[in-house]
Amino acid sequence: MKIAISTAGNNLDAQVELRFGRASSFLLFDTDTRNFSMLDNSEQVNAMQGAGIKTAQNIVTAGADVLISGHCGPKAMQVLNAKNIAVYVTEKNVIGTAIANLQNGLLEQITTHDVAGH
Repeated sequence: MKIAISTAGNNLDAQVELRFGRASSFLLFDTDTRNFSMLDNSEQVNAMQGAGIKTAQNIVTAGADVLISGHCGPKAMQVLNAKNIAVYVTEKNVIGTAIANLQNGLLEQITTHDVAGH
């Protein structure tokens, strides 16, 4: 399974970025190999509009199965849900801890329905 985690850092000790669409990067963690790579999202940090949708499309293109972030808007959720990418929310946390929490069933999964109207 490939997990995308929003971050401003570049390793498992970095903090999860609680903003999805305007996160400067995503750590892509492979649970099978325990290796990770980085996905640059800096173009969306100062985007005038559409940052969430474009970021969601980048996550789809990167081949993620799961997303961990702090907040994801309804339009981005529609893109992710359409591609069967499970979305989990976390509070401020270190990436390694967020991954462990996901694997231990401690993160809340959200859907488009959960963020509609927010």
